[in-house]
This record gives sequence, C-alpha cells and structure tokens, in this order.
Amino acid sequence: MEITSHTVEKLQDPTGILAGDRYEFILQIEVPEDDDLFSEKGVYLKAIIAVAEDAVRVAQYQFFESVTNEYIDLELEDDEKEFIVDYCKQHIE
Repeated sequence: MEITSHTVEKLQDPTGILAGDRYEFILQIEVPEDDDLFSEKGVYLKAIIAVAEDAVRVAQYQFFESVTNEYIDLELEDDEKEFIVDYCKQHIE
C-alpha cells in the first residue's frame, strides 16, 4: 500500500465528551493488482485518527472506491494500521 496524497481536517467535538483531538484523513492509496483491495477505479481510505496526550491511534476507518465512492468491506492488517498511524502523525495540523 502506498499513500499518494491526502487531505486532513480537525474535527470538532461539540459535546466535549471525547478526550483529545480527532482528525479526519482522506488518504488516496495505490495497491498492487494482486491485492484484494485493488480496483481499477482507484481506492481511498477515510480514517478518523484519535490523538490523546502522546497516544495516536486509528479510531475508525473505511475503504471506498474513488470513482463511485462505493464502500469496500475490507479490514486493515495490524502492520497497515501502524503504517497509517505513522503517516498521519507526520501530517497532523
């Protein structure tokens, strides 16, 4: 998996219930043709990243097909989650 571009937005918690900050990342990704996630129409990952004190984690994520915005029902593997967290840490506002 390779991240080719991203957008990020800091989310507001109007209730004040959640500890720390939340960021929504839209990650445009490329995957090899032999990967279950591959689509000729492209793929992006929408991830909510939670930041509390020194801890950063993926709170929620979903895959979508780029052209159709159709949901893709697949899960990240643990090493892929770590890759996403490391990438997002570097790009948090």
